Amino acid sequence: MSHHIVEFKNVFYRYPDGTEALKDLSFRIIHGESVGIIGANGAGKSTLLMQMNGCLMPTTGTVTIGDLPLTRKTRQDIRRRVGLIFQNPDDQLFMPTVYDDVAFGPLNLGLDEACVRERVEKALSLVNGLELRDKPPHHLSGGQKSAVAIASVMAMDPDILAMDEPAASLDPKSRRSLISMLKTFKHSKIIASHDLDLILDVCQRCIVIREGTAAADGPSVEILSNKTLLEENNLELPLSLQRRQL
Repeated sequence: MSHHIVEFKNVFYRYPDGTEALKDLSFRIIHGESVGIIGANGAGKSTLLMQMNGCLMPTTGTVTIGDLPLTRKTRQDIRRRVGLIFQNPDDQLFMPTVYDDVAFGPLNLGLDEACVRERVEKALSLVNGLELRDKPPHHLSGGQKSAVAIASVMAMDPDILAMDEPAASLDPKSRRSLISMLKTFKHSKIIASHDLDLILDVCQRCIVIREGTAAADGPSVEILSNKTLLEENNLELPLSLQRRQL
């Protein structure tokens, strides 16, 4: 399953205004790993995710997905492998109806109408969103938009799932459904989130990003129970672990 591997080697990224978002970042994620990306605001988490499918290209260093190094020539192939869910669902929803948004990716893969319909219904079912299929996205609540954005990526049947704050706008029931869905996704998944309980529940491994580089990398249980490490990165223990200490 080499096509499910994600590898960053000495990646630097500088925004046009001169801000260095990533600094000599290196890590490797293998098939089937669930990896949480945590860190303070501005640490580089979103930039990291956008490098995974070519929304942003490294200033220097290499990003490799499977056996493909990320280049301007390969990024369309890489985007078929890596499903990226943005923090703001409005960045992904632009069609007249929810059905059209979720169908957009499969249609662009050249799938026939019956296969597209099957993928749309399956993806919307995963997020409990079938009843939304005929609604305009701009009429949806924030949580509903997030669910549809997730469905639009799942309909592409990606090898690797990369998510930026996927639970930020979800109500408790939708959050539980998201966690259940993520646990059934058998391929590699990378989740950047301030919801450390979600990371603890879903991800076996955790990488702490500080000022654009990996400050720590290890089992989630160890990383997320290290109060000193978390406080050094402007984070707190997951609520579930805080309660155990009371």
